[in-house]
Parts: sequence; C-alpha cells; structure tokens
Amino acid sequence: MTSPSLSVVLPAYNEKENIERAVKDASAAVAPLVDNYEIVAVDDGSEDETGAILNRLEREMNSCLRVVHHPRNIGYGAALRNGFNAALGQLIFYTDSDNQFDLTELRSFLPLMKDWDAVLGYRKDRQDHFLRRSISYCYNLFACTAFGMSVRDLNCSFKLFRREVLESITIESDNFFVDTELVARLHRAGWRYTQKGVLHYPRTGGRTTVRFSDVPRTFLALARMRLRIGRTSPEK
Repeated sequence: MTSPSLSVVLPAYNEKENIERAVKDASAAVAPLVDNYEIVAVDDGSEDETGAILNRLEREMNSCLRVVHHPRNIGYGAALRNGFNAALGQLIFYTDSDNQFDLTELRSFLPLMKDWDAVLGYRKDRQDHFLRRSISYCYNLFACTAFGMSVRDLNCSFKLFRREVLESITIESDNFFVDTELVARLHRAGWRYTQKGVLHYPRTGGRTTVRFSDVPRTFLALARMRLRIGRTSPEK
C-alpha cells in the first residue's frame, strides 16, 4: 500500500458540534492538493457524542478517515502524540477540530516544503478576546526568549512537518504545552522551518477546553523544559 502524501491529524475533545464539519472540510480541502491523503482523528476520551460521530464518519469515508480513541481524557499533547504515531503520511499536518481555520490555506503551505522541514502558521487577525490575546502574547515572548527563538505564534495549531522531523522528536507533554515543546525541539535540533500567516475565524460551536487555570501549569512546564533542553541548537 502506498503511503499517503499527507496526513491531517485532528485532536478532539467534546467537539460534537464541530467534529463532523471539521473532518469533512479537511477532506474537501486537501483532496485537490495531494495525490492521496488520510485524516487521523483522535477522540481524547470525549464525554459527548464526538466518538460516536467519528465512528459513523469512519464507516462512511472508508480509508480516508482513521479514528484513534482514548478511553479517557489524557490531554491535548497526548492526543497529538498518538495522532502523529498513527499517521502514515510523508507530510503530517495538525490543526484543532474547532473550525477556526480554513484548511484550503494549505495550498500555499505545501510548496514551501520543497525548501523547509516545517511550516509554522501564525494567526492573522486573531479571533479571541483581548485578555486571552494579551496572555498569549506575553507567554509567546517569554517562551521565545527562554529558548532563543523568534516565532510569532507558538500556540497556533496550524503546523506542517516532514514525517522524519516528527519521528526525530520526542514529545513528552500531555497538555497544551505541546505546541511550544514541538517548536523548541524543532529549533534545538536544527531543522529548517519558516512561518506563514493564516486567517483565524471565531468558534461557532462548542467551547474551548483551554482555561486560564492552565496558565500557571504551562509556565511551570516551560521552566522545566528550559532546564532540560536549554537554548542551544545543535545539528541533527
């Protein structure tokens, strides 16, 4: 069996109002862009109908969709890690299942992979309230300083990687710190990456699982990661 050109990883937790559209829109967006593709949806122990909807879609879409189920909620980072492990594509992309991005924008990301190992999206005209944007800005500045990077939007969930990049990175985070860990490890290993803006849309269904109570834990995880991997960028 030929490996897919592209895997789209969609972590989901209690996204019954969004998951069907997220999967179908992802399929419609990437089908014209690559020879073959797969969508890997990870149900992170949802307590609503997300898992059941994904099971139905898996039957309807056959090989285009594969579903990974967690028996209980273990975290966004764990969902991404297991999605990456299940993905078979030569290129691996991930985004959230809340429909705040237009995946047709991958059209301008894919050609960049001729020259880069990863393309990191950043949100243009971010559709979040002022306090969340302010906290995110301060965190981004602090994290980039800690790891000696210059990345515009670490937590933007619109990222595309070569398969070998993700195979070389050990992801330890189970929570939302995973976005920062991914980029910090990418940077430290010396992989080539570039950044590109993408439009950001308001959430129209469901509720975000990010809470302000996550902020202290995220900063603590950042400090621990800084001690482990430092600021240097050795060659692969």
